[in-house]
Amino acid sequence: MNSPEPVVDAHLAVALDALLAEQSVTRAAERLHTSPAAMSRTLARLRRILQDPLLVRAGQAMVPTPRAQALRDEAASVVRRLGALLSPGAGVDPADLRTTFTLQAADLVGAALAPGLLELARQEAPGVSLRFRAEELEAGPALRDGRIDLEIGAIDHIDPETRIDELATLRMVAAVRPGHPLAEKPLTPARLAAAEHVGVSRRGRFAGPLDTALAEHGLSRRVTVVLPSHLAAMTLAARSDVVCLIPTAPAGAAPSPFTDAAVALGLRLLDIPLPLPPVTIGMAWHPRHAADGAHHWLRDAVRRTLRAPGVPGDRA
Repeated sequence: MNSPEPVVDAHLAVALDALLAEQSVTRAAERLHTSPAAMSRTLARLRRILQDPLLVRAGQAMVPTPRAQALRDEAASVVRRLGALLSPGAGVDPADLRTTFTLQAADLVGAALAPGLLELARQEAPGVSLRFRAEELEAGPALRDGRIDLEIGAIDHIDPETRIDELATLRMVAAVRPGHPLAEKPLTPARLAAAEHVGVSRRGRFAGPLDTALAEHGLSRRVTVVLPSHLAAMTLAARSDVVCLIPTAPAGAAPSPFTDAAVALGLRLLDIPLPLPPVTIGMAWHPRHAADGAHHWLRDAVRRTLRAPGVPGDRA
């Protein structure tokens, strides 16, 4: 019959270390902020477990037995390791990171984020690699089981445990090619409705907030094509007369990286003369990463890339 596994008591290890270091019940008690009587009982228990007196009287002092001398360094080492195990995690030096982060984002968000985030990684965390995934996974479960580290975009799910941080509030504008008829005169709701439009929807939807705003003016538009990608829609707008809606910074704010791709394609950005709901871009992560130093660097790097100055920082 197998003998039972010994019960591991961290308090005994700490007491043993104090007794062997101080070689005095009184001083060990002071070190551990307990009473000499309680420390005497602990010593008696250690003697029974280890089957050795450990400390024996020699005149006015106590001296360690050979077994105690053999255990002294190991006891001190165990207590140091316990201290490290039960201490808050130390800060992470990004330069020491060797890991791959997986981010789920729409193509326009990825295009706005990737250049700046990659540059920050090169400067601060050269051992970090980035993997961007399209919006193909149900974000709540994917965050929960670790298939993605961050979801970035218009967060449309609210799972009880998911942490969400807002990064930017954007407005929608109309993007057209240079020389487009809409760019030649002031844009009115009627002229906007009369133009040919490209829609962007992963689900293939033809209607959106602009249609609701136009309907309040008795107007409707014609969406001739729906694409699942903003970048594809902007490319089509650059090569034809279709109008593409894209998010950009609020009026008077600093330029947004979300319009970098449109600028690179040479598109003209026109203010829409209708009240449209703002678009909030945020990031979501699972709370198990809240205190992780590597993930904290990732979240901070995303903020620095996308967030306008003056917006509050990490909410954990």
